[in-house]
Amino acid sequence: MKIRRALLSVTDKSNLSTLAKFLVDEGVELIASGGTRRYLEEAGLPVIELAAWTGSPEALGGRVKTLHPKVFGGILADPELHGDDLSKMDFPLIDLVVCNLYRFQEAASDTSCSFEEIIEAIDIGGPSLIRASAKNHRRVSVLCRTEDYDDFIRACQAGSGDPGAAKRREWASTAFAHTRDYDLAIADWLGQGGGEFGEELQSLRYGENPHQKGWLHAWRAKELPFHPHQGKELSYNNILDLGGALDVIMELQGPAAAVIKHSNPCGVGFGKNSSEALERAWSSDPVSAFGSVIALSHKVDEKSAEFLADKFFEVLIAPEYDQAALTRFSKKKNLRVLSLPDPKAWHAEERLRSVGPMLLRQEEDRHFTPSSDWQLGAGPKPSPEIMKELERAWRVVKHVKSNAILLWSGDKLLAAGAGQMSRVDSCKIAVSKAREHGHEIQGSLAASDAFFPFADGLEILAEAGVKWVVQPGGSIRDGEVLARAEELGIGVLITGRRHFRH
Repeated sequence: MKIRRALLSVTDKSNLSTLAKFLVDEGVELIASGGTRRYLEEAGLPVIELAAWTGSPEALGGRVKTLHPKVFGGILADPELHGDDLSKMDFPLIDLVVCNLYRFQEAASDTSCSFEEIIEAIDIGGPSLIRASAKNHRRVSVLCRTEDYDDFIRACQAGSGDPGAAKRREWASTAFAHTRDYDLAIADWLGQGGGEFGEELQSLRYGENPHQKGWLHAWRAKELPFHPHQGKELSYNNILDLGGALDVIMELQGPAAAVIKHSNPCGVGFGKNSSEALERAWSSDPVSAFGSVIALSHKVDEKSAEFLADKFFEVLIAPEYDQAALTRFSKKKNLRVLSLPDPKAWHAEERLRSVGPMLLRQEEDRHFTPSSDWQLGAGPKPSPEIMKELERAWRVVKHVKSNAILLWSGDKLLAAGAGQMSRVDSCKIAVSKAREHGHEIQGSLAASDAFFPFADGLEILAEAGVKWVVQPGGSIRDGEVLARAEELGIGVLITGRRHFRH
């Protein structure tokens, strides 16, 4: 069906003159209102003012422009079914609607916008035009994305002015998805008071770098799950490391302490109480612990505060504190001291990450294969004491960025190799870091978050003195890797499930 009449009403005028000139050259009558009409007139293109076409002026400060029976009659009509009405009510057919919407999302995320300004950024006529056109796509074409204009022009050129039923259906699908996402953003803002990301819980000190702004939003939390006792505002990186610290500590049967730097555990320790666990965790890597975030699984006592008195770290979080400990910490005015009384408040079923204009969404990595189901891949059956250490190491390596290798001995982490492109490099880093801090590697154990693709990683660990390794298995070379482990005298436990953290 050749296009004869088009209604244009757009906020984003990118590429509009190219599309409009094509339509004029094809003999299409253009109707537009407000800023769209002025833009087309300034481009030297013939256009009919919408108010003159309908015989009804704009009203309510521009809130009512396109909402008119003549407009929607011309869009929704089926000439075969509604011929009498079209003739009687003088509803000329509209064959093309070009419409994009007020910039609501931008207004809602702009902290300088008032409530009234955000309300005015909610488009009413635009979504109505788009939905009406998409509903009647068997006759009407609807374009709500500027990137579709060239596609429309090519389709019309190929079809002698008719873009074709398949294209109209495709653009209708795009149109309904567009209004769906727009309405979801509005519903989210109205329901939670903070735009498409949920309510803003806190404005951060800064983002990943000081020149970037940062905000903390609700998403799955109605309020901050932790309580601040003192200290500066949290920064974006503080929140990331805080999350990493809590993620680790929630996996461990304490008393336990986790020291986090750049989202990786650089220290983990267990003890009879918090102070003992803390001392062991700090001793893993005292250099990396500088400027870290620390989480404790149990109450912080005065002895723990004494241990930390001469150490620089950014954030401390625990379920609760002795008053004496809080008094000691109060001397460090900038130190952020937080409490999380209810561990369940940190629970979320999903994890999100942005990728350009998209959002990745996945289930949280919650479940460990019980150690009773692990398979012995090489070496003798480990003792209960060794199994306890292997389980602890396996729970911690899950939180080290891949490729992840960590060394463990007794009640603490010795060192970790994290975030390398090669697992061999992670092995080398873990061994080097352990030696740097004077840890005894002989007789220790290692954990690998994913399989060893070759035996070279195991060879580095064996040469350093590692005697046990826990890993998920699953390599096509498992057979030769495990055979090499036997030759090296390393015991290997296979969990059957990886915990990769990209």
